[in-house]
Amino acid sequence: MKYKDTFAAEFIKRPNRFIAHVLLNGKEEIVHVKNTGRCREILIPGIKVILEKAGNPDRKTAYSLIGGYKGDTLINIDSQVPNACIFEGIQNKKIDALNDVIKLKREVTYKNSRFDIYFETPSEQGFIEIKGVTLEQNGTALFPDAPTERGYKHVNEMIEAIDEGYRGYIFFLIQMKGVDIFTPNINMDPEFSKALKKAKEKGVKILAFDSLVKENEIIVDKEIEVII
Repeated sequence: MKYKDTFAAEFIKRPNRFIAHVLLNGKEEIVHVKNTGRCREILIPGIKVILEKAGNPDRKTAYSLIGGYKGDTLINIDSQVPNACIFEGIQNKKIDALNDVIKLKREVTYKNSRFDIYFETPSEQGFIEIKGVTLEQNGTALFPDAPTERGYKHVNEMIEAIDEGYRGYIFFLIQMKGVDIFTPNINMDPEFSKALKKAKEKGVKILAFDSLVKENEIIVDKEIEVII
């Protein structure tokens, strides 16, 4: 997935979940943050961040914050990216587990929930739920970075789908390179971690992939080990 107009800036502060103050070309700008998660390990005053220019001239903020550097590593924090990247990765046959897919459809309703992708193979039907991961500690990617009732609900509804004969996948797209392992963040959200473990035991496939991240692009790359 590519961005059209990107710019480097210096992060100043984030007064709430939706906006941040940055220094761009010597001028302080208020920008939209494309991730309502905490991102505290990334958005530190003084770091280099990446902005995307908004396509709508009538929008209140002219730019969106889509990434930031943690040391030398660029982390994409755009919460809209994971779905697009995994969808693109399946289409381009980069995900071996789903090379037999013959039909893909995004944002499909199932009971009281909406899964990110519905797919069909010559013999089966199934659903895919996708989570973006921006938290890294000592080479380990962790999700979530804040309690996620919505994520817990999605995992349990994926279990229901499996029980009714569908195939089910939960993908974690790690929006950076430099990680070796993915594991649920049990200290942040023990209920989500328990639900994910139950889902695996029920037959839901849990997969994690890292990403090649540039200032104007992010591409799903290599599968990494999942420990639950």
